[in-house]
Amino acid sequence: MRERLSFFFDRPIMLSDPLSDVFRLLDARSLMSVSLVTGGDWAIRFSAFEGIKFNAVARGACWLAIEGLEPIRLETGDCFLLRGGSPFVLASALDLPPDASGPIFARAQDGVARHGAGNDTFVIGGRLEADASDASLLFDVLPPVIHFRGQSDHAEAVRWLLTRLASELAEARPGKSLVCADLMQMMLIEALRAQLAASGDAAIGWFAALRDRHIGAVLQRIHADPSHPWTLDSLAAAAGMSRSSFAARFKGTVGLAPIDYLLRWRVRLASKRLRASKDSVSSIALSLGYESESGFSTAFKRITTQSPVQYRKSAHHPAEPILAP
Repeated sequence: MRERLSFFFDRPIMLSDPLSDVFRLLDARSLMSVSLVTGGDWAIRFSAFEGIKFNAVARGACWLAIEGLEPIRLETGDCFLLRGGSPFVLASALDLPPDASGPIFARAQDGVARHGAGNDTFVIGGRLEADASDASLLFDVLPPVIHFRGQSDHAEAVRWLLTRLASELAEARPGKSLVCADLMQMMLIEALRAQLAASGDAAIGWFAALRDRHIGAVLQRIHADPSHPWTLDSLAAAAGMSRSSFAARFKGTVGLAPIDYLLRWRVRLASKRLRASKDSVSSIALSLGYESESGFSTAFKRITTQSPVQYRKSAHHPAEPILAP
């Protein structure tokens, strides 16, 4: 249970963590991929993929090459996150012809694929899956690649996670798969934190807005209590800004007007419950602050183009991902 940190008007507010809220909403599943041990001269080409891949160099060094981007030299302790899209190459040298990854990883044993001569380089990999109808909430705000060095401010945490992960992979302990998945998700969070700290002023979206002291505080309040009857005035007061300055700053940072963001977040919460529970439409509406089922249905349809009942029926066959700004 979150600790109650402050009060706003006449209602207790428990400050929320929007990034954690998004992970819970997405039912994000961090899964271990087969790790890679290589040596000598080698190059591997990986096909295009969907979702997010996260890798860490536990030993050795290699190059990461992504079409259209500058190659990145990876050293021991370095981590990188890849957003689904273009194929990529991992190699000991950039001028080597790459081998396809499929046959290499098909021969993996005990969760480890081997390629080349020796064991100079050890790369641990994982991937993040999420429900397609909500995946854009996280995936679309990320750059094609996030890379941070083993000497960065996040290195100490990552080194500890890498050490624990290597230990789990080396031994057949009870609960191994669960522990490995949790460690990979923790490394993913560190990568996202590194990106948040390093993102420039040009970045927009809820993810970039978390580092804004005023707008980030408002996002926390919205996520902590989405059913509250928020108005532009009350949100501006939470930010400690005038109404006009807050509205302009919020839209310029997040890419949406404040009330529009609130509406879309409510609809996202509702869409998950419609997919994953048997709660009635009226109970969902009341829990999100709507006074009537009809008002909620109108707002839901304006965002998704479907009524809540229609959305629930088609939940197993969703159309385009909804609610992207």
